[in-house]
Amino acid sequence: MPTDGSLSYNRLTFMRLSPTKNKILIFAIIFVFIFSLIFFKKEVRNFFYFVSAPMQKALWGAGDDTSDFFIGLFQGKDLIKENEDLRQKIQGLISENSSLKELKTENDFLRASLSLGLEKEFQLKIADIVSKDNSGDILIINKGKKDGIVQGNPVITNQKVLVGRIGEVLDNFSKIVLISDQNSSFDAKISDSDAYGVVNGKGHSEAWLELIPKEKEVKTGDIVITSALGGIFPKDILVGQIGEVQKSDVEPFQKAKIIMGVDIKGLKSIFIISGR
Repeated sequence: MPTDGSLSYNRLTFMRLSPTKNKILIFAIIFVFIFSLIFFKKEVRNFFYFVSAPMQKALWGAGDDTSDFFIGLFQGKDLIKENEDLRQKIQGLISENSSLKELKTENDFLRASLSLGLEKEFQLKIADIVSKDNSGDILIINKGKKDGIVQGNPVITNQKVLVGRIGEVLDNFSKIVLISDQNSSFDAKISDSDAYGVVNGKGHSEAWLELIPKEKEVKTGDIVITSALGGIFPKDILVGQIGEVQKSDVEPFQKAKIIMGVDIKGLKSIFIISGR
């Protein structure tokens, strides 16, 4: 095996492999990365998120719902053949343009929140969504322990719509457990009513308001908001609207499907409530 130009030699060797062997090799490498993210220390996962965040955020911003940590891995073979100086110049221009767009988006986001007076009601930290974690109804954001983010912090939009709460916290990144996640459960009520229930996430962007006393009137279109019970979220934050209602004469409780108040796919930035 030649000692000089070993990188080129290895690349040529990889290219000579049959398509089947290529797929097996790629799968093996991806498996190793996934294994690392699941079982390695938080510091390792934080590093991988840090390296991949720009790509992840661009994919999420483009509305690609398949974006996750490994999106785009092993793509762009043509870039390898490009002149390195030219590639860096192009990346610099893209980065500059992206920064300007992000600044405008953040200003618009903050302006909308100010119109609702959220800054008077809560202590807020703004964060951008990087990607979706396919292990559940979970989003990854670009703020973490170093930014004062704490597990359990509520997460809302600039229109005061509930998104979820902070789950795992790394140094530079955090995970948002969406209200539709199967591990999400909290008390809520029907607005302008004394009908209370528990919102339980079912996964796949679905949640139901359950354990509603049968004698309480609940109908399609009713507004669901958080309650002060349980202390998980501040009260009176919009959760969504009542959709389908299920009621039985033999059951002491009724339940209703919730039409979410926020479109996760269209979400770019969020607010983390760090205090009140």
